[in-house]
Amino acid sequence: MIDDATFWTLTILLGIGTFLIRFSFLGFFGRRQLPDWFVLHLKYVGVGVLPAMVTPLVLWPQASGGETEPARIFAALVTFLVALRLSVTGALVAGMGTLYLMQALL
Repeated sequence: MIDDATFWTLTILLGIGTFLIRFSFLGFFGRRQLPDWFVLHLKYVGVGVLPAMVTPLVLWPQASGGETEPARIFAALVTFLVALRLSVTGALVAGMGTLYLMQALL
Protein backbone atom coordinates (compact mmCIF):
# COMPACT_ATOMS: atom_id res chain seq x y z
CA MET A 1 0.00 0.00 0.00
CA ILE A 2 0.94 3.62 -0.33
CA ASP A 3 1.40 5.75 2.75
CA ASP A 4 -0.86 8.77 3.37
CA ALA A 5 1.76 11.47 2.75
CA THR A 6 2.73 10.01 -0.63
CA PHE A 7 -0.92 9.57 -1.62
CA TRP A 8 -1.90 13.16 -0.82
CA THR A 9 1.25 14.60 -2.38
CA LEU A 10 0.58 12.66 -5.58
CA THR A 11 -3.12 13.60 -5.56
CA ILE A 12 -2.36 17.31 -5.17
CA LEU A 13 0.36 17.25 -7.85
CA LEU A 14 -1.91 15.42 -10.30
CA GLY A 15 -4.69 17.91 -9.57
CA ILE A 16 -2.38 20.84 -10.25
CA GLY A 17 -1.11 19.16 -13.42
CA THR A 18 -4.57 18.54 -14.85
CA PHE A 19 -5.62 22.08 -13.94
CA LEU A 20 -2.62 23.51 -15.78
CA ILE A 21 -3.37 21.38 -18.85
CA ARG A 22 -6.96 22.63 -18.98
CA PHE A 23 -6.02 26.20 -18.14
CA SER A 24 -3.35 26.30 -20.84
CA PHE A 25 -5.95 25.40 -23.47
CA LEU A 26 -8.40 28.00 -22.20
CA GLY A 27 -5.62 30.55 -21.77
CA PHE A 28 -4.45 30.17 -25.35
CA PHE A 29 -7.88 29.99 -26.98
CA GLY A 30 -10.19 31.58 -24.42
CA ARG A 31 -10.49 34.97 -26.15
CA ARG A 32 -10.26 33.72 -29.73
CA GLN A 33 -12.95 32.39 -32.01
CA LEU A 34 -12.16 28.79 -32.86
CA PRO A 35 -12.60 27.67 -36.46
CA ASP A 36 -15.91 25.96 -37.19
CA TRP A 37 -14.22 22.72 -38.29
CA PHE A 38 -12.38 22.55 -34.95
CA VAL A 39 -15.54 23.10 -32.91
CA LEU A 40 -17.29 20.41 -34.94
CA HIS A 41 -14.51 17.93 -34.13
CA LEU A 42 -14.62 18.83 -30.43
CA LYS A 43 -18.28 17.81 -30.32
CA TYR A 44 -17.29 14.24 -31.17
CA VAL A 45 -14.74 13.86 -28.36
CA GLY A 46 -17.31 12.76 -25.77
CA VAL A 47 -18.96 10.41 -28.25
CA GLY A 48 -15.63 8.72 -28.88
CA VAL A 49 -14.23 8.72 -25.35
CA LEU A 50 -17.23 7.32 -23.45
CA PRO A 51 -17.51 4.08 -25.48
CA ALA A 52 -13.74 3.67 -25.37
CA MET A 53 -13.83 3.79 -21.57
CA VAL A 54 -16.92 1.63 -21.11
CA THR A 55 -16.40 -1.16 -23.66
CA PRO A 56 -13.58 -2.96 -21.80
CA LEU A 57 -15.61 -2.80 -18.58
CA VAL A 58 -18.58 -4.38 -20.33
CA LEU A 59 -16.75 -7.10 -22.24
CA TRP A 60 -13.98 -8.01 -19.78
CA PRO A 61 -15.01 -6.76 -16.30
CA GLN A 62 -12.45 -7.09 -13.52
CA ALA A 63 -15.23 -7.78 -11.01
CA SER A 64 -15.89 -11.15 -12.63
CA GLY A 65 -12.30 -12.05 -13.44
CA GLY A 66 -12.63 -11.05 -17.09
CA GLU A 67 -15.74 -13.17 -17.74
CA THR A 68 -18.43 -11.47 -19.83
CA GLU A 69 -21.69 -11.11 -17.91
CA PRO A 70 -25.14 -11.02 -19.55
CA ALA A 71 -26.24 -8.22 -17.19
CA ARG A 72 -23.50 -5.89 -18.46
CA ILE A 73 -24.18 -6.71 -22.11
CA PHE A 74 -27.91 -6.08 -21.64
CA ALA A 75 -27.26 -2.80 -19.78
CA ALA A 76 -24.92 -1.64 -22.57
CA LEU A 77 -27.56 -2.47 -25.17
CA VAL A 78 -30.26 -0.55 -23.26
CA THR A 79 -27.87 2.40 -22.86
CA PHE A 80 -27.20 2.45 -26.59
CA LEU A 81 -30.89 2.25 -27.53
CA VAL A 82 -31.89 4.97 -25.08
CA ALA A 83 -29.05 7.17 -26.33
CA LEU A 84 -30.48 6.98 -29.83
CA ARG A 85 -33.86 8.28 -28.63
CA LEU A 86 -33.08 10.53 -25.65
CA SER A 87 -30.08 12.32 -24.21
CA VAL A 88 -26.74 11.19 -22.86
CA THR A 89 -27.98 11.69 -19.31
CA GLY A 90 -31.05 9.57 -19.99
CA ALA A 91 -28.88 6.88 -21.49
CA LEU A 92 -26.56 6.81 -18.48
CA VAL A 93 -29.45 6.64 -16.02
CA ALA A 94 -31.18 3.90 -18.02
CA GLY A 95 -27.96 1.92 -18.36
CA MET A 96 -27.12 2.13 -14.66
CA GLY A 97 -30.67 1.25 -13.68
CA THR A 98 -30.70 -1.71 -16.03
CA LEU A 99 -27.34 -2.96 -14.78
CA TYR A 100 -28.40 -2.80 -11.13
CA LEU A 101 -31.77 -4.40 -11.88
CA MET A 102 -30.20 -7.22 -13.90
CA GLN A 103 -27.57 -7.88 -11.24
CA ALA A 104 -30.31 -8.06 -8.59
CA LEU A 105 -32.40 -10.44 -10.71
CA LEU A 106 -29.54 -12.67 -11.84
